[in-house]
Amino acid sequence: MATNGSEPTFAAADVLAAVATMRGGQQEHKKKAHEYLEKFQKSKGSWATVVGLLQEQADPEAVLFAAITLRGKITYDLQTQVPAGELAALRNQILLLLQRYANGPKPIRVQLCVCLAILAIQMKGWNDVLSSVVEALSGGEGSHAAILDFLRVLPEEVTEGRKITLSEDDLAARTQSLLADNAEQVVSLLINYSQSSPAAAQNPQLMECLTSWLREVPVANIVNSPLLDVIFNGLTSDSCAQEAAECLTTVLRETGDVDESRDVIQVLFPRIIALQSQIDKVVEEEDTERLKSLTKVFATAAECWVVAIARQPEQFKPLVGAVLECAAKDKEKDVIEYTFNFWYDMKQYLVLERYVESRVAMVDVYSQLVDVLLSQLQYPEPEDGNEADLFDGDREQEEKFREFRHHMGDTLKDACEVLGVTECLNKVLNSIQSWMGKYASQASGASVPHWQELEAPLFGVRALGKMVDQEENIVLPQLMPLLVQIPPHEKLRFATIMVLGRYTEWTAAHPEFLEDQFKYITSAFESDSKEITRAAALSMKFFCQDCKHLLSGQVLQLQTFYDSVLDKLPDVSKEEITDGVASVVAVQASGDIYSLLKTYCDPLMQRLMNKANIATDEENKLALADHLQLLTLFIQNVVPSTNPGEENPAVKYWAENFNVLATVLENFIHFSPICERICRCWRNMVISYRTSMASLLPSMANKLAQGFSASREGCFLWVTSAILREFSEDREQVEPSTTNDIYRFFEAQTTVFLEALSALQPRELPDVIDDFFRLMIDALLYYPQRLVPSPLMGPVFEAAIYALTLEQRDPLSSTLHFLRDLLSYGGDNPASSHRIPEPDRLQLQQLVKQLLAQNGYGLVKQIMAGMMITFPEDCFADGSGVLLALFELLPQQTTEWVSQTIHLLPEGTVSPAEADRLLVKIKEKLQRPEEGGIRGVRVLLQDFTNTYRRRNVAPRDGLGQLEASRFQFSG
Repeated sequence: MATNGSEPTFAAADVLAAVATMRGGQQEHKKKAHEYLEKFQKSKGSWATVVGLLQEQADPEAVLFAAITLRGKITYDLQTQVPAGELAALRNQILLLLQRYANGPKPIRVQLCVCLAILAIQMKGWNDVLSSVVEALSGGEGSHAAILDFLRVLPEEVTEGRKITLSEDDLAARTQSLLADNAEQVVSLLINYSQSSPAAAQNPQLMECLTSWLREVPVANIVNSPLLDVIFNGLTSDSCAQEAAECLTTVLRETGDVDESRDVIQVLFPRIIALQSQIDKVVEEEDTERLKSLTKVFATAAECWVVAIARQPEQFKPLVGAVLECAAKDKEKDVIEYTFNFWYDMKQYLVLERYVESRVAMVDVYSQLVDVLLSQLQYPEPEDGNEADLFDGDREQEEKFREFRHHMGDTLKDACEVLGVTECLNKVLNSIQSWMGKYASQASGASVPHWQELEAPLFGVRALGKMVDQEENIVLPQLMPLLVQIPPHEKLRFATIMVLGRYTEWTAAHPEFLEDQFKYITSAFESDSKEITRAAALSMKFFCQDCKHLLSGQVLQLQTFYDSVLDKLPDVSKEEITDGVASVVAVQASGDIYSLLKTYCDPLMQRLMNKANIATDEENKLALADHLQLLTLFIQNVVPSTNPGEENPAVKYWAENFNVLATVLENFIHFSPICERICRCWRNMVISYRTSMASLLPSMANKLAQGFSASREGCFLWVTSAILREFSEDREQVEPSTTNDIYRFFEAQTTVFLEALSALQPRELPDVIDDFFRLMIDALLYYPQRLVPSPLMGPVFEAAIYALTLEQRDPLSSTLHFLRDLLSYGGDNPASSHRIPEPDRLQLQQLVKQLLAQNGYGLVKQIMAGMMITFPEDCFADGSGVLLALFELLPQQTTEWVSQTIHLLPEGTVSPAEADRLLVKIKEKLQRPEEGGIRGVRVLLQDFTNTYRRRNVAPRDGLGQLEASRFQFSG
């Protein structure tokens, strides 16, 4: 790359070498090539090189890269890099290139068509686009392919027109000129082409072109033309069946307003129903793709006409039957998912009172649907008899099947809402009873014949759990005794445990079933199967939570069981079972809580100390951190009710063990996970026990201050934040002296943070910055009259601007939220937890405006830099919100700051006309509230920063494809 002044030039040979490196070079060389090509794509001097590459007989992949680069340049760089007088020459050059590549390769041809379409959108004086393109491309070999591709991409690119720097009025005018004004001509062109030869009528490009224009052409124009026969005939063609199906589904989606589309539906309905006769044929031929296409057509028609089906169920029932038949005959479980949305939409209508007669008419269909679902829920039969691996080692396929079953479970719930719970449960019960009658006697140990036929209805029962009322007394009393007799096959036992865990609320209302179920769950912890023990831990959690009062009398026996199984479980299961037993402890009498916490938690504290003694490597330190979470679960759950002035028994217990946690913290102060888990313990103590924690606050504050100073870990600020909230000035039970002490402690934490930030770059403290500004949000909410006038406010505000140089979402988000809350105190709607007296409110407004007068330009500059260059997408809205607040408080000054910022942008990234137009429009919006006012300014700035980012910062297309794999060429 050579340089000529400030603008680099790029030689074609260098570009080709970089492209080759991206495809197969070493990683370090690829990185340099990537940087080189990125600069090339955005440079003003790359136009000639790109066109030159397209004119040469270069490597097809390099030519495609050039075509993609040209597309990006026309999209983003046209207005800043090409004089208006040269646009016609560029258009003619692209037309010549399209003639050259009309016969392929197809990827290059398509990219050039996109280039031409994007150029057409921006050439406001080019009004005969369609006729001039057709004329220019006609006559040559493969001309129809280029014309059809251009016709296909044109509406797609116009729809995506917001990527292009055009005003809304200009874009609307070009949309009218390019699409609406050409719609009839396009239909005529497509009809003529389809009638030109049998091959043309079956050309997939024709179907794709029709699909693209269906959003612009009234659907009746297509349905009442020869093109409808072309589409339906295409469904049986080997060359375009999938494209024809996609086109037909697009036609159907345009008929969603059934009243407006009544005439069109009358034409389409019999032709759609006639397709049902093809189902058996494609199933017999095992043509999965064709079955998928048919299913999409039937399901889309049913979804779009669902209102008509609900109104006239008998007339449209054949369509519903076709959807059901596709689902039933889906042997490979590849197409049934396309029907799920319809069953949901149909259910939404049938459960309404006004459609009760339709519901009765459709009951038999939904009854059959339940049978289909119970069949489709079955695991596959192992081909080689190896039940340990039902998917031949294909873990991706196994995961896909699991996800698929959960979607089917949702559809089963939809059917249940139509049929009624009792009817659905009866079907499941009958399936289980049928299996038990046929195969139970043949089952021995883990050898269970046709276990899939039993597991599927068990999964069905589980899926219906939330649908079943606690008062259900017809089916479940028959079903529950059967469940605890299920053979001990691994998948059957897992499914049964999950069912029992799902119905614990029902069991709580029917305590006579509790003992057998609870024994079944506890015995599962003896299994060698990790899946079963994990399921048992999860179900135990639900049993303890929902049946805690029934288990209350067994709280001591439960501890013995808990202590015996805890060390055998994985970490997640340890937490689940701990969550459960803590729920049972929580409902005991307040006078027993202290002794029960000692019974349950003393062994945990002993394990904690043992783990701390051996935590000399990372694995053991992480195990120690995970164990701390078990204590937190007791803190979260066991929250005894006490009267004011009465000692809280839980606080008493944790106060006795506070030094143990503090010692662990001191010993592992430089290991983040342990610091975080101990801080989580303490934070939850404050949240759970609130003002009862007052006696522990001095010790806790001391440890928090020492910990933050020594480690710079943001977790210490979590706890400070919780203390600020729970001991704020508006709490009646809190002594003013306590509040004062807490606020002084907060100020000390803030000072330590500011000192740390002054010595480091924000990127070295992203997590701490995130936690600090979350703390500041709480401080503003509860202590605005202290914080805003504080001498610390200026440095904190400067730190916030400094923090905006980060590029990570979480710290940026919390910093921006803090700034938005702070700026709210400059207006009439402050983000405060309590009403602020008028004199104080006016003082705060003045102080915020003084802060902005001193630092507003720096804030605007950093916000706009973030929105144009560095912010993640999730932060755009909050950045825009800060700018909106600035315009509301200081409109004239903020306009000037925006102007100064724009004039700092590198030359060539924004044209002077764009900058002037933005500033003029901002001033117009501010002067004319009826045209959007300040919120209109926000939209202007969002559009401006989005355009700048896309043009100058975001990577252009093509580089990722070069690096990932070789391009595929066809046609």
